[in-house]
Amino acid sequence: MKTDIHPEYQPVVFLDTTTGFKYLSGSTKTSEETIEWEDGNEYPVIRIEVSSDSHPFYTGRQKFAQADGRIERFNKKYGLASENDETEDSEN
Repeated sequence: MKTDIHPEYQPVVFLDTTTGFKYLSGSTKTSEETIEWEDGNEYPVIRIEVSSDSHPFYTGRQKFAQADGRIERFNKKYGLASENDETEDSEN
């Protein structure tokens, strides 16, 4: 490996600004701002807007839109009743 061409890899604390969730990880990114971690050492802080603690996919708050088939989309677009709608209407 060549010397003096790679950025310095160091431990940093990532702080989710939405929830206040913090985690310690390694990164080449640095910051002037520092924070004391649970082990008593001070580490640079990188503020992030989304982490696994606040992302809708990981928290279960994400809404999944139901994917309609091609026929249902066509019928919906042109205001036609689908076969399922017709059978439900005739049963009632």
